[in-house]
Amino acid sequence: MKPAQAVRRGATLLLLAGLAFGAGLHARQPAQAPSAQELAARIDRHYDSLRSLKANFSESYTGLGMDRAEDGTLLLAKPGRMRWDYNAPPGKVFLLDGKYGWFYTPGAPQVQRVAAKELDDLRSPLRFLLGHTNLEKELSSLKVAPDAAHPGDLILTGQPRGQEKRVSRVALSVEPASGAIAAIEIDETDGAVTRFTFTAQQPDAAVPAGTFRFTPPKGVPVADSPPPV
Repeated sequence: MKPAQAVRRGATLLLLAGLAFGAGLHARQPAQAPSAQELAARIDRHYDSLRSLKANFSESYTGLGMDRAEDGTLLLAKPGRMRWDYNAPPGKVFLLDGKYGWFYTPGAPQVQRVAAKELDDLRSPLRFLLGHTNLEKELSSLKVAPDAAHPGDLILTGQPRGQEKRVSRVALSVEPASGAIAAIEIDETDGAVTRFTFTAQQPDAAVPAGTFRFTPPKGVPVADSPPPV
């Protein structure tokens, strides 16, 4: 091989090696994380596409000298309906039928009922998943950060509009590619913290007839309760 050919060949090999190395670096660079507004929009699109959602949930509450943990099954359906069936005690339920929120624990002297439009229960932030979702209208001061507990996921935080006196912060743990929410943490202004974690999620799950109709147990009166302060 002539010297000039050898030089050209060597230059070509170096160029190809450089391109391959550069491509390798580019491939290894992590995808740019979405902004808070972009992530909120992904969540919106995910839940706007669903008709219903079934999941197992675990719920923990810490505050005011209490430390409580519960679990059960959650079913959401549009428009504006949800049902939380607790494993312990069997029969404990919180149900939102679109018009009223119903609360009942077996052995309680009465069933509590609250008009849905006045409901300020800590489970009520999930109502934003039950209609035409727009998180930017539901939450102010949106911020996004990596989820240290679940690498690859993101945490979207914000202040629920209209609940400023009771809730200081809501944090959504989100799978960024799909926009699915894996957990919700709610910080109250008195220092209490409630966390809901969702597993075994089933999008567009079947909704049996009567799922969102609550019939008070025989002999148990219904008390119309004022919304929490």
